[in-house]
Amino acid sequence: MLYVYGSLMPLRLLEEIRFWKIQEKEHTIVIRELVPNLESPYVALLQQWENVFAQTEAAANRWIEAVIRSNEKVSPELRRNVEALLYTSTAQSSEFVKQLFAMLEQSVAVRSVPAAPTVVQHIIRESEYFLGILQAVLTVPDTPAFTTVPVTGYRNDSTTSGPSPLLPEGVWSDPSAGAKPVPIGGHTLPPLPYGYDALEPYIDEATMRLHHDKHHKSYVDGLNKAEKMMEQSRKSGDFDLIKHWEREAAFNGAGHYLHTIFWNVMAPKIGGKPTGQIVAQIDRDFGGLDAFKKHFSAAADKAEGGGWAILVWSPRSHRLEILQAEKHQNLSQWDVIPLLVLDVWEHAYYLKYKNGRPKYIDAWWNVVNWPYVNERFIAAQKLKWQTY
Repeated sequence: MLYVYGSLMPLRLLEEIRFWKIQEKEHTIVIRELVPNLESPYVALLQQWENVFAQTEAAANRWIEAVIRSNEKVSPELRRNVEALLYTSTAQSSEFVKQLFAMLEQSVAVRSVPAAPTVVQHIIRESEYFLGILQAVLTVPDTPAFTTVPVTGYRNDSTTSGPSPLLPEGVWSDPSAGAKPVPIGGHTLPPLPYGYDALEPYIDEATMRLHHDKHHKSYVDGLNKAEKMMEQSRKSGDFDLIKHWEREAAFNGAGHYLHTIFWNVMAPKIGGKPTGQIVAQIDRDFGGLDAFKKHFSAAADKAEGGGWAILVWSPRSHRLEILQAEKHQNLSQWDVIPLLVLDVWEHAYYLKYKNGRPKYIDAWWNVVNWPYVNERFIAAQKLKWQTY
């Protein structure tokens, strides 16, 4: 199977394994947070799974680095290790699903929390989806058989300041401002424009700390690494791995930029109704605020997996549009300007709302920073291309 897409297939497969092991690792934490009185054997079990998934993630990262260093000349030994990791990942997820089903049936604590069974069932479906992806890989016809070589070296050897004033994000299209470009690989995590607890009771402090300090920071780090690796490719003239680093830049860059907007389109003690010029545009394009909110909320609720709902200004069609994005960058459109974005990845709401994404969406409208959205709209709507 690893030959299907040529020499880059091991890299693509490893990226998929890494992504899902990160998800499964987070799911073990979600369950423990959701059921604080979970029986100690299940707590220990989930902690063990968290460690296993972290080790598999580390192994995937290690093999990714090895594939990259190989310059597409993947040795038979490295290929066997990647294939073995595929089998290992499949076996892990299969056993994880079985044990979660057993927990659903046997844990009194899980059944005592109204939302817990639904959340666990959702997590099971997520792992089953991953298994479906890997099963498709394992059953590709006319491909070499896998070699079940044990994967070694799983052990991972690697070992905010306060709120800033609530200020506008920056200056729009002012060449005289003299702002210096971000150096290649020099992106930084922007500070929150308010305290971690400022959006209570709608978005809790624990979620904001995890979301901003951990998740957003990981996108910044990933984008910086991708940019530096592409710079090396330009200097060396070796673009064999450019597809991988472009994909990393797209995923992490989209995550960084969307989150930077996301922090600013929210504010404490605000919400309510929009003001300014955007009001008339919403009426014109959606038939009123209520119709717009219903459409936007439905788009957010129905975004598959992790993703976003995004209100954009389209310079080509000269109107507002509502889009979805999966994994930040998928299913979106070019040539548009984001105005209002809503993160519906699980880490944005699970600690407080569990599997209740619609409740999170409803609560989120209470912290929408409409003056900021209107500011973006005023600047964006000045840009109009010829319609087609």
